[in-house]
Amino acid sequence: MGFGQGLSGLNAASQNLDVIGNNIANSSTVGYKSSNIQFADVYASSRVGLGVSVAGVNQRFTIGTVSITGNQFDMAIDGEKGLFRLQDQSGAIVYSRNGQFAPDKNLFLTNSQGHRLTGYLPGSTDPQPIRIPTGNIAPKATSNMSLRANLDSNAKVVPATTTTVDPANPDTYTSSFPYNVYDSLGNAHQVTQYFIKRDAVNGESTWEVQYFMNGKQLMDESDPANHKPMSETLTFNKAGELVSPTTAVSLTLPVDGGNSPAENLTVSLSYAGSTQLGGPFAATPDQDGYKMGEYASMSIAADGSIVANYTNGQTQTMGTLVLADFYNMQGLQPLGGNVWAETATSGQPILGRPGENGMAVVRGQSVEESNVDMGQELVNMIIAQRTYQANAQTIKTQDQVLQTLITMR
Repeated sequence: MGFGQGLSGLNAASQNLDVIGNNIANSSTVGYKSSNIQFADVYASSRVGLGVSVAGVNQRFTIGTVSITGNQFDMAIDGEKGLFRLQDQSGAIVYSRNGQFAPDKNLFLTNSQGHRLTGYLPGSTDPQPIRIPTGNIAPKATSNMSLRANLDSNAKVVPATTTTVDPANPDTYTSSFPYNVYDSLGNAHQVTQYFIKRDAVNGESTWEVQYFMNGKQLMDESDPANHKPMSETLTFNKAGELVSPTTAVSLTLPVDGGNSPAENLTVSLSYAGSTQLGGPFAATPDQDGYKMGEYASMSIAADGSIVANYTNGQTQTMGTLVLADFYNMQGLQPLGGNVWAETATSGQPILGRPGENGMAVVRGQSVEESNVDMGQELVNMIIAQRTYQANAQTIKTQDQVLQTLITMR
């Protein structure tokens, strides 16, 4: 009598239970990919068959649920194609879907095993370990300003005899708008524009703009003999559209009257898009300068850009993540710790930035949960248990038959 078939069935069912148990045990492991076992029959020239063997254990690289964690260093690959490229302590490259990272003592982004996340740094074409941004961002002097305003067409005309604005006397101007600009040292200076409605010329409405810097009126240095205020004239047609100036005007803004170590500002000021309509004064300002900013946090964009955020509201791209894909994902070798290694069977990695060439995008402050389906695993466990019991029953039956033969007289 043969017991081989039943024993092979017991062994296969036992390994199946091991795989199912491992899936269930890792149901909460971030980035874990569940496995399934494959069986093959055994014949070896036998007409009946010699049982079953385990042909292999494959992992299912389907997408797990992406959950928000709020941790600035966490990231999730939202799509099937892509693995994080990591460098271990020996310099070898491994791959993972676990996006739980944190800075080490040298500020490199690492996982719990100390493997460093890699990406493209500015100016590099080869992936390098990524460090979190540090330090400050230097200030930038304002060079471009814009003010898109609506000037009230129903406002009263200020007589031409009023040539100079007095901020304390609202009868000397129609509307005003202050906002900050920044010098080369990052110091803020308040520029106030005073809008003065004048008499119409040739059917077109005219407005004079005079400028104050840090509360001091700016004078026209090109004509110091007449000691006239620095000014600009805005002209609107009957539809309320800005007719002139058609290009940005150039202003020289003295920094603290020339006593500051920072250089005076030369800026281009645009009024494009301004109107004169029957509504209240409103203005939308913009300028390209900013003060010095301290590093505040890091964020990850969908395209894998590593963005440093600063206290002055500015951002700076410090690099880009690199993802890896393989033609044969089943050929990867699991190393434990949520990482895989390249093998000859998997083929060489195909590298790319998130969102490019079919690669998945990346979600910041999120992780990809395990793709284990607990309901399916429990069903599989019941089936494996019944299979194990059935194989045990065949051995028991074979034993009873053998005992019958032995006791025959």
